[in-house]
Amino acid sequence: MRLIPKSFLGRTILIILAPMLLVQAMMAFAFFDNHWSRVHSTMSRTLAGEIAAFVRLAEYDDHTTALAEAMMRDTRINMTRHAKLNRPAKTSNNSPKVRELGELLQGMIKHPVKIYIDSGDRLLFVDVHRPGAEILTFATSLRRVYSSSVDAFVLWLFISLLIASLAVTPFIIMHTRSIRRIAKAANYFGRGMDLPGFVPTGTKEIRAAANALISMKERLDRYNRTRSDMLNAVSHDLKTPLARMRLGVETDNIKKEKLLAEIDSMSGMIGGYLAFARGELPEEEQDVSLAPMLARLARDLDNGKVKIKLNTPENSVLFYARPTALARAFTNLLQNAIAHAKSKVVITETDSEEFVEVTIDDDGKGIPADKRTEALQPFVRLDSARGGDGGTGLGLTIAKQAVENHGGQLLLENSPLGGLRTRVILPI
Repeated sequence: MRLIPKSFLGRTILIILAPMLLVQAMMAFAFFDNHWSRVHSTMSRTLAGEIAAFVRLAEYDDHTTALAEAMMRDTRINMTRHAKLNRPAKTSNNSPKVRELGELLQGMIKHPVKIYIDSGDRLLFVDVHRPGAEILTFATSLRRVYSSSVDAFVLWLFISLLIASLAVTPFIIMHTRSIRRIAKAANYFGRGMDLPGFVPTGTKEIRAAANALISMKERLDRYNRTRSDMLNAVSHDLKTPLARMRLGVETDNIKKEKLLAEIDSMSGMIGGYLAFARGELPEEEQDVSLAPMLARLARDLDNGKVKIKLNTPENSVLFYARPTALARAFTNLLQNAIAHAKSKVVITETDSEEFVEVTIDDDGKGIPADKRTEALQPFVRLDSARGGDGGTGLGLTIAKQAVENHGGQLLLENSPLGGLRTRVILPI
């Protein structure tokens, strides 16, 4: 379809104007076929009847001829008599404007009738040729049989279409400009570049698309930063144990148990990196009760050095959640608390009509308030605050991801035990 424009501007104008043109054409067609055809027929019959009556009066005698002339002047028809006329050979009898008038006159007076239209002066001349007598010429305004408002109506249809085009085009251009700006921004963002001054404009839907594009750019930037951080962390964290293992092998001063411990440490690091890189795997939601889950985790993670106290309601509330993801999150939080506690960790579950809240308190060194936001970022290890455990810095991040994927919050606060309180709020 080569006639269809390829641009959004051209297609939008076509979508708006084509139906308008079609509707107006249908209206004009119906209007002409019904109203105007009846109006013109009535006008033609009226004028034909007047001319036929005056012809009959003129043929009766001289007295009625004078009477006919007087009556015609009152009806704004000028009648003259001519022995001979110098008229053009081509008549207007077949003109759409007077065709019906000619047919009516021919049937009424039975004499040859020739009709001429003076378009310049908008006059109508009807010559009635009577055999063996003078030619009667009737002159009147063309408006007696044809209304010029028909032309005005058709002209107005096109003018209104033009006005609509001029009124609609600026708004379409604004929408087109907004879409072009989104396309330009997407091209810049796709090449990893920023577009200064890019602000969502246009309609609500176009602004929503622009905001979605900006959000996508921010997510891609975070992903790229996280990927770079992960690669740097992997490179940094693996160099140290590899260097120790190499030195021990070269000096033949490393025991098998030490080597296996280094390998286990590296495997743990790699496992953490892979878990973070993969993200949360798809999992079907099901009814979950946190009390049994927390009890099982406390039992499995009990190392005998730190006392773990569990405070949960007897009838823990059931809610829809992904149990594996939540278990992974609470495992990371408990491991972090146990690793940094001096002697005690307290787990408390509180149920309400809208939320389930779990707090994990330890009596360790805690995390300074100005470092807590940073502690939730990936690959961040606050060694000076929490003693340093050689981990990957992903435990809190993975837990935060899992909690937020359930629509909840993970908060770090001061604990009444003197260490860190981790508070998890999950909607029911």
